[in-house]
Amino acid sequence: MLVWLKRFFLGGENPSASAGERGAEGERLAAEFFRGRQGYEIVARNWRNPRDQREEIDLVCRDGEVLVFVEVKSRPDTALVPGYHAIDRRKKQVLRRAIHAYLTQLRARPRTFRFDVAEVVTSTKLPPQVLHFQNVPLFPKGYHVLR
Repeated sequence: MLVWLKRFFLGGENPSASAGERGAEGERLAAEFFRGRQGYEIVARNWRNPRDQREEIDLVCRDGEVLVFVEVKSRPDTALVPGYHAIDRRKKQVLRRAIHAYLTQLRARPRTFRFDVAEVVTSTKLPPQVLHFQNVPLFPKGYHVLR
């Protein structure tokens, strides 16, 4: 019974794995998904704002000419809240600050960029699945980085 409860709430095949370990595995799987199936170039993983280490971008990718910022959420298939909806208002504020900091430190700024969400769904019976949500609204309309 206890093992079932751990699997129900924690998910995945290793219910004793920490949230950090599950998150790292989810980010690795998402990076493989974007590099392999999508053909993206991975520019950075786990980029942190030098001024505030709490601000992190899970993946920074290049999709042709577009710079793509990706938030990765790992969830068991039994999770009550999907990863896409787990990005609340506060998390979006942190992501906006981190992405703004990343963009301002670039010498050559991209013409376009977008924010995507990768939800890695784990199961005890099936291999992990990556759900990709493109161009998720994060910035106000007309946002651009001042030069």
